[in-house]
Amino acid sequence: MLQIIKRMHGLFENTDIEKHRQSQDYVGTLFGKSKELVYQEVDIEGIHAEWVCPDRLHIEKYVILHCHGGGYSTGSSLYARTLTSKLALSTLMNVLCFDYRLAPEHPYPAALEDALKVWDYLMLRGFGAKQVIVTGDSAGANLALALVHKLKEEGRMLPGGLVLLSPWTDLTSSGNSFLEKAQEDPVLSPAYIYQMIEAYAGKEDTRNPLISPLFGDFNGFPPTYIQVGEHEILLDDALRLYKAMRKADVPVKVDKYPGMWHVFQMSPFKTANEAMDKNAAFIYEITGLV
Repeated sequence: MLQIIKRMHGLFENTDIEKHRQSQDYVGTLFGKSKELVYQEVDIEGIHAEWVCPDRLHIEKYVILHCHGGGYSTGSSLYARTLTSKLALSTLMNVLCFDYRLAPEHPYPAALEDALKVWDYLMLRGFGAKQVIVTGDSAGANLALALVHKLKEEGRMLPGGLVLLSPWTDLTSSGNSFLEKAQEDPVLSPAYIYQMIEAYAGKEDTRNPLISPLFGDFNGFPPTYIQVGEHEILLDDALRLYKAMRKADVPVKVDKYPGMWHVFQMSPFKTANEAMDKNAAFIYEITGLV
């Protein structure tokens, strides 16, 4: 299975970053759209974003803000439909995903600045901070954590919860799994990660919690749910985040999925769908809907 995933992933990889971005959008177009959902584009201070909404009676009191992955250099709201569509259908909530500026054209802190603008947009629409659940995959999970660190730094209200899929939390790459899982991971490689770090962080201090959220202060963070595959080079990024949050008394849960790979939830098979249902159950639990 891992070899199949590796070959499939290789079909859409490209050393030309613009072509890589286009191939990801193609994947989103092929596998991300559902007839049960309405997709509505919106401009947020020059940031392209997309609402993904159930096309039937659904919950409008709460909203999901999704930060897409892609190493801060690729990815988009279109590519993220492979996740945002599942989130909207499993939770029956509206999901907002936004196209933050990408590196290397726009390195740190561009993505975080854009995330703050989108957060402010939701606040101006009348949502309370606790009514927003922030989700993210890979670099998007990094951005979700950085957003909460920044809101806390500014003394602002924090979201109602976090859902993090295969979170990239440590751009110093100091976790043991970074090298130990290098031959197992069918999606990521150390060389790829180093390339993304150089493009996004450049000469910045990678221990900055707004770049590597793992090294931040988690006191007061909202309830958090983490999912990670056992074959990921970022496995320790997730497990060390869990330990750091536990130490700070954050209500946090983690599920390590045997046999799974980086952001396996994108794939159209049973385990991925069950994982998305667990995300929905967590969101229902923290919002008091169950």
